[in-house]
Amino acid sequence: MASENRTSGLVIDYRNATATAVGEEHGVSATDLDDIAPKVADEHARIGQEHDSGVQKWQDLPDNTELADEIVTFAGDVRDRFSDFILIGIGGSSLGAIATIGALGHPFRNLLPPDQREGPRFFVLDNPDPEKVAATLETVNLESTLVNVVSKSGQTAETAANFLVVRDALHRAVGPDKARDQIVATTDPAEGLLRQLSDQEGYRTFPVPPGVDGRQTVLSAVGLLPAAIAGVDVHGMLAGAAAMRERATSSDVRENPAYLLAALSVLADTKHHKPMLVTMPYADALYGIADWFRQLWAESLGKKLSVNGSVVNAGQTPIKALGAIDQHSQIQLYTEGPNDKLIQLIAVGGYRDTVAIPDPPGSMPELGYFTGGELGQLLDRERLATSWALTGAQRPNLTITTPSIDAFALGEFFYLLQLQTVMAGALYDVNPFGQPGVEAGKNATYALMGRSGYEALKAELLTEPENARAYINDA
Repeated sequence: MASENRTSGLVIDYRNATATAVGEEHGVSATDLDDIAPKVADEHARIGQEHDSGVQKWQDLPDNTELADEIVTFAGDVRDRFSDFILIGIGGSSLGAIATIGALGHPFRNLLPPDQREGPRFFVLDNPDPEKVAATLETVNLESTLVNVVSKSGQTAETAANFLVVRDALHRAVGPDKARDQIVATTDPAEGLLRQLSDQEGYRTFPVPPGVDGRQTVLSAVGLLPAAIAGVDVHGMLAGAAAMRERATSSDVRENPAYLLAALSVLADTKHHKPMLVTMPYADALYGIADWFRQLWAESLGKKLSVNGSVVNAGQTPIKALGAIDQHSQIQLYTEGPNDKLIQLIAVGGYRDTVAIPDPPGSMPELGYFTGGELGQLLDRERLATSWALTGAQRPNLTITTPSIDAFALGEFFYLLQLQTVMAGALYDVNPFGQPGVEAGKNATYALMGRSGYEALKAELLTEPENARAYINDA
């Protein structure tokens, strides 16, 4: 079925997060949802009004099919010209692309021969770790490497530093003139240091959408360009996001899947003492979604002040886990440790491959239960067993099931989790946009590195303990 004709297929089962399943102390009750419903309806109206006034522009990203057309054309032009592709960005500038390519590409795509791989090998430089950066430059063929630097302003220290290193390596390998044709910048359409350099050098550019926080740009050129170069159906992603947007139009907390997830998580935190939210997919391909969501949830909701200026120190701590691997690590803590978590399991209705489990030798009757079995069946039954064990231990959990893992479903997930986060911010009475806590650390980094204009902050940092002063002086 064509993506444009599909409707949202994600299913949410929250029965094991309710008081009926895990008890009044730990589970959300029908009364809890009834009590929060008017607040949800009011905030739904406010979010709609803000969107109509030009705020909440992230909701419009699924409509940008013309940009997707441009990206697909560009990707088709470069996909066979380059052997390697380096994405330079951090946080929202890289996590969405990593999640998308991890979900929809071959798990070992970089190891495949070129004739079996869709697009160039994919590398990400996010952390300014000198060992990883050096190893990446040693691994790629710089003469046939395409570089995509992603930064709205161009001032993010990690991205700027990594880009300067890669740019210099390209200049030395192929010369400045050829290097210009191997660099693509995704940045602000009109201003900023990276925009200034791109115009000066003549780099091909794609826009970071104005009025959209970096962690909400996965459905813009930030996430779509790397995905398209890796052969992902980006139109299918946008169609999936649009389908979820259409499904999530109700103001009813029980009818709107994003609002339901938001209410369950906030109620679990504020009323049932569950300050941690675990996202645990039962598919290696979806682990990147949990990582992307972790940043979205933490940076959007972890706020000191409410919208009215009161100190609230809001937010749930997001945790990523992977089934069934983390049944052998974290689940012991989750079932018998502090009962302080709500756990979101992600199930897959049908895996893309089937692998039969061979019948065990007759001399090993203990493994006879594998007879006629299949790996996907085993993995999903482990999920069911985990949910059962958690529920039995009165640990609230819910399951989000996707019929399949494809571009449409991924677009659904991205939109669902973003709207869930926005509504959760409203229920916490905090602004889910902006990241003042991150900015404090950025400014301190500028001061420690000796950036002009940050001398006063450096002087303040010099009042720290002796070991900190020594480090700053060395720096």
